[in-house]
Amino acid sequence: MKQSLLLVSALIFSTLFCRAQQSEKLIDTTRVKALEIYGFVMTDVGYNFDQINPNWFDAMRITKLPSYKDQFAPDGKVFFGIRQSRFGVKGYTNTPIGELKTTFEFDLFGTGADEGQTTMRLRHIYAELGPIAIGQTNSPFMDGDVWPNTIEYWGPSGMVFYRNIQLRYAIMQGKNELFVALERPGASADQGTFESRTELDSVRGRLKLPDFSAHYKRSGDWGHIQIAGMLRDLRWEDTHTTGGYDISDNVLGWGAHFSTVLNLGQNNVFRGSFVYGHGIENYMQDAPIDVGVEEQPGNTTEPFTGKALPVYGIHAYLDHNWNSKLSTSLGYSSVHIENTDAAAPSAYKMGQYASVNFVSVPFPNAMAAIEFQWGRRTNFSDDFHSDIFKIQLGFKYNFSQIFYRNRD
Repeated sequence: MKQSLLLVSALIFSTLFCRAQQSEKLIDTTRVKALEIYGFVMTDVGYNFDQINPNWFDAMRITKLPSYKDQFAPDGKVFFGIRQSRFGVKGYTNTPIGELKTTFEFDLFGTGADEGQTTMRLRHIYAELGPIAIGQTNSPFMDGDVWPNTIEYWGPSGMVFYRNIQLRYAIMQGKNELFVALERPGASADQGTFESRTELDSVRGRLKLPDFSAHYKRSGDWGHIQIAGMLRDLRWEDTHTTGGYDISDNVLGWGAHFSTVLNLGQNNVFRGSFVYGHGIENYMQDAPIDVGVEEQPGNTTEPFTGKALPVYGIHAYLDHNWNSKLSTSLGYSSVHIENTDAAAPSAYKMGQYASVNFVSVPFPNAMAAIEFQWGRRTNFSDDFHSDIFKIQLGFKYNFSQIFYRNRD
């Protein structure tokens, strides 16, 4: 991991140094600075036939379904929402070493401390200069192009989907890509049935090294394929050992991700992916736990330890155009987690997601759609699962405007 950090730093330094040697006389003085404002206004109206965490009333997030009977009773609720609405600004500026592109984009779908609220949520905030990108944007481990033409906000469970703060270097750009990045580390920990034990109260994550990600993407008229990888150092420390226990430890997280977009004739596009790894749940669209508790019988000084949980996800969607104004997206996605024996019986084990819709474009930049969605959460070992059926109507209008100014 340390060697990767040195390699990426060297590549970035050498690129900046070489570009700085270029004379400013090579810059086209007729070029202009540009500012682009873009986004969309969107309203959702729908009905949940079953139960979901009230903070996620207008999304299909499978981890937020009930983990026991009637957890979010009663069944059935109509909903209205505007939280998908989005606003973004892109700036383009000439510099002595190339064009600097900056992006600031947010929507209104509150998460974390703002869960359930209509409030600003950052999506992208980064700067890009030639092959170098710094800030928050899509992880190279993901493939944003496999997102189907659906209207539900959260999206299929089995996808790799994560926007992270990173330092990224493009070894290749254009039709074919080779990206490497150092990303902000961070992992969740499931204390399982040991969650009430005092030995765990003093355990803290220790983030010594960044996550390392990379992908190679090959494109053509037929579509594209992408192969991506991930390495993570998942480390924790017992900061206050008592009773002879010291459960400080670390594990290696890793993942491999294959994705593709295939143009099947003029009217069909297939979007699919498969991912497998250990301790990469944080990068999945909807999987909560990276590290689980594992018992060590007979070990008096370390009766339990952590394990990077194995996970795999599948994703398959078909986008079909009926004509120039009407299309359908149909597909299925799922994520499977291999819990440890010490996990709580109600721990999240599997999530399934399926949907079908009809999307119309009545006039340029406008969209109206109806979508039917199904999801299922399956627990680890208590034989409980919960289903949800939902119908959703979406209305959206896109806007975009570019402003130009002659170079000073």
